[in-house]
Amino acid sequence: MFTSDTVRPAHYERFEREVPQWYRDAKLGIFVHWGPYSVPAWAEPIGPLGTFDSAHWFAHNPYAEWYYNTIRIEGSPAHQHQQEVYGGADYDDFIDQWQAERFDAGAVMDLVARTGARYFVPTSKHHDGVALWDAPGTGDRNTVARGPKRDLIGEFRDAADERGIRFGVYYSGGLDWWFGQNPVIADEIEANNRPVDKAYADYAYDHTIDLIDRYRPAVLWGDIEWPDAGKPEGDKSLVELFDHLYATVPDAVVNDRFGETHWDFRTSEYEQGRDAESGVWENCRGVGFSFGHNRLEDETNSLDGAGAIRHFVDVVSRGGNLLLNIGLTAAGEVTDLQRQTLDELGAWNDVHGDAIFASEILDAAIARAADEPWVRWTRTDGRAHAFIDAPAGSVVTLDVDAERLDAASGRSDAASVAGESGAPVVTVGESAIVGPVRVTFDLR
Repeated sequence: MFTSDTVRPAHYERFEREVPQWYRDAKLGIFVHWGPYSVPAWAEPIGPLGTFDSAHWFAHNPYAEWYYNTIRIEGSPAHQHQQEVYGGADYDDFIDQWQAERFDAGAVMDLVARTGARYFVPTSKHHDGVALWDAPGTGDRNTVARGPKRDLIGEFRDAADERGIRFGVYYSGGLDWWFGQNPVIADEIEANNRPVDKAYADYAYDHTIDLIDRYRPAVLWGDIEWPDAGKPEGDKSLVELFDHLYATVPDAVVNDRFGETHWDFRTSEYEQGRDAESGVWENCRGVGFSFGHNRLEDETNSLDGAGAIRHFVDVVSRGGNLLLNIGLTAAGEVTDLQRQTLDELGAWNDVHGDAIFASEILDAAIARAADEPWVRWTRTDGRAHAFIDAPAGSVVTLDVDAERLDAASGRSDAASVAGESGAPVVTVGESAIVGPVRVTFDLR
């Protein structure tokens, strides 16, 4: 929803509760966007959401999963690409070309597990309306009937369960370009270009109830909005949907993209919605500027391991979770670039995860973060952890309250610490792994 002043309507107030501890402690989830858009896999990697005006954003959308919309914007580079490469073919042709012939849910989930992620969220239906399971009412626009001819959500869920990773689902309730047949989105998303009627509200409700009953998601991750006709109390309302979710999965959590209704945690996306990063919150982003696989992305516009780790630590130090996305190829594989980023994140978490997972914000009165040199802090069980990203040999003086943090207790496997009195001084050493070095102190 990307606003900081949202008001919960009276008939949704009863859903407000303490957010389950598992989610607060989780810190890291892995997001997967996969669909027919993975066949063309084309978008302009112009930069992150939240840094462009909306008209420019939609005409040059870096999200490959928005391809169905972008190719319908006359004069857009994506429209031109669709004409030149595919002869202006119908988007639904990509459903049949999407074969997922090398997809192994277990192999994908092994990679997810290596990152240390505590939860996993695949797209079950994105804005193109194609379902990754045999969703009711979709006819043949699902992956069981066409294309892969497999229940991809079921395969993901089974693989996550086998590895002890909590399973969630993304569902686009706010947009469905096939069902709604709404006008192309070339500027702001308004009521006239998203489906808001009772027919779509019932359709989305039936899908989401089916997802809850069949896959028991621990995270229900909505997107954009929810059809307006389904928000008041009544038959097949969002109120009934949340009742059913919490009755079925009592410790499930819901994000804030169901319109102004109910949420367990707030969300930001790249640079958009940063003012909502308070309380219980989650930042989501891709390794690159797209969520869906984009063949135009490379090392110049994607997070490497060091960049992903630094972003993760920053989010956690400020009290958030990170939902980091990978986009599978049409064949069902993770690209080498994204695999390396996740492997390096996992290697760093293997060493430093005890200071990250289940950590808390360290009071800024005790120690302060910095950007030059880059320093972030977390807190666990009476200890403060400084994470320092600086070249080997750098000497960094940490800004702390020596009366509340024992400078002399500083210890690190990749740095030396001098702190008998006053502020601790850290000399950064060589690290065997990519990412910031860590220094741990006892709190007084």
